[in-house]
Amino acid sequence: MPVKDQETRLKLIRDYHQLTKHRPGGYAPGPGGLDWANQPDPFRRFQGAPITALPLLANGLEPSFDDLHQPDAIPPAPLDRDTVAMLFQLSFGLSTWKSWQGNRWALRCNPSSGNLHPIEAYLACPGLPGLEGGIHHYLSLEHGLEQRSAITDERWQSAFHGNLLVGLSYIPWREAWKYGTRAFRYCQLDMGHAVAALRYAAATLGWGVRVLTTPADTDIAKLLGLDRKQDFEGAEAEIPGLLLAIGPDTEQLDIGILLDPPQQASWQGQASRLSESEMPWLPITEVIKACRKSQTLPPTPPALKALPAPHPSPSNIKASDLIRHRRSAQAFDGETTLTRDACLRLLDSLLPRSGLPPWDSLPWAPKIHPILFVHRVKGLEPGLYILPRDPEVVPKLATQMRQDLLWQQIENCPEHLHLYLLEKGDCQHRAQQISCFQDIAADGALSLGMLAEFSAINEAPHWYRYLYWEAGILGQALYLGAEAIGLRGTGIGCFFDDDMHQLLGLQGEDWQILYHFTLGGAVDDPRLETFPAYAHLDNR
Repeated sequence: MPVKDQETRLKLIRDYHQLTKHRPGGYAPGPGGLDWANQPDPFRRFQGAPITALPLLANGLEPSFDDLHQPDAIPPAPLDRDTVAMLFQLSFGLSTWKSWQGNRWALRCNPSSGNLHPIEAYLACPGLPGLEGGIHHYLSLEHGLEQRSAITDERWQSAFHGNLLVGLSYIPWREAWKYGTRAFRYCQLDMGHAVAALRYAAATLGWGVRVLTTPADTDIAKLLGLDRKQDFEGAEAEIPGLLLAIGPDTEQLDIGILLDPPQQASWQGQASRLSESEMPWLPITEVIKACRKSQTLPPTPPALKALPAPHPSPSNIKASDLIRHRRSAQAFDGETTLTRDACLRLLDSLLPRSGLPPWDSLPWAPKIHPILFVHRVKGLEPGLYILPRDPEVVPKLATQMRQDLLWQQIENCPEHLHLYLLEKGDCQHRAQQISCFQDIAADGALSLGMLAEFSAINEAPHWYRYLYWEAGILGQALYLGAEAIGLRGTGIGCFFDDDMHQLLGLQGEDWQILYHFTLGGAVDDPRLETFPAYAHLDNR
């Protein structure tokens, strides 16, 4: 890539990031109000594509959530329609319906900013028992697969070597309808949540997952049919996101052959329109172009240090139950206390370990490091903490952050858990202020901001997307980790970026906060009615 072109793209990304920062004196440009009559449909369909109904079988999966974090604890399940059904049910399937005052909406196993769900999921597979080979689009509402393209070519089908490909795209308009310019950020966070949701779901089947960073965006669009303008005529565009290799031995998958499907492959289905009208947001259009990814060489696997296996949680809850019962908290009680052991166990689960979900899905070393506001953790004094997920960043951070910070390593921690106290004292009010004055950031047991090595974008512009993906994966790990210890979590997308940087004493753009999160004792809204996820489907 010409240097000048890369410099131009990096400037566009930095300008977009600055434009979309919330500040106490003014929020990022948005729609100003919500046009409810024009709200995008959360379920895309390809009209005219044949549908394979999938059985609802996830309840029969017996592995516990702890089993997912023990190497080789779960033998690989066979690849067939039923196991594919379980994979999608636990990652993109519905988890429940909520209703209030005549309004009804679905929740899914993968969380989403504003419950708007910009991510679409596709399956590329060989012929399997009960399922034809080719390209399929997943319908979460019907729990089925729309066959976009039937591919019978023997060379293409044999390139899977007993594995699958899942492709993810995103529809910016679904988020921009509510959040305006900031929507691109949320789409990428949702992409990360979706990756982690797939990784946890695959782990229940004894399968691995790898994010494939070699393919270009154009490769992904071609494989999934996203570049077929005639199939999206009059409908909102889908932007290629990423491909994941999923299965018992993902290293065997021949991605070069799979990215070159036979010319005679036939396509079917017309993308449904989601809104009557779509408001254009030029900054989003520009940052999508700036972050485009060309084909790259396979990355060098990160040199992860060997860490002891995570300590088991006190509960033995089934992974499938925990995943389907996960909810985003709307409010906390301001009283629930987290024990020190439970807190350290949760933080330990955020460290990358080879062969364990969700971190083994990423082919790069950690670049996101939590900054913790500890409110109510018995055995840890209230204050500001940092968890460097790669201890090698500590000297660099210590010189760039405020010089009066303590950097006091917590005693009696596991040796591999590098948790530091930065500043003592009650930080509830500060956490609330930085999170756009939201009480939920102060009322939990703890909240946190995800600090990113933003200078990574200098390596290649598409790293802007990668950083958000990693932050989203971290968020999903926190969601499920909170559920495993009897608490509830929620992501916070509204925060004052530079106020957080000022708190840490960070200047310039080498380090940026990308996402906030909080967890504690949830307060449920008694006005909401709850209904089963798939009661509308018969005989499943």
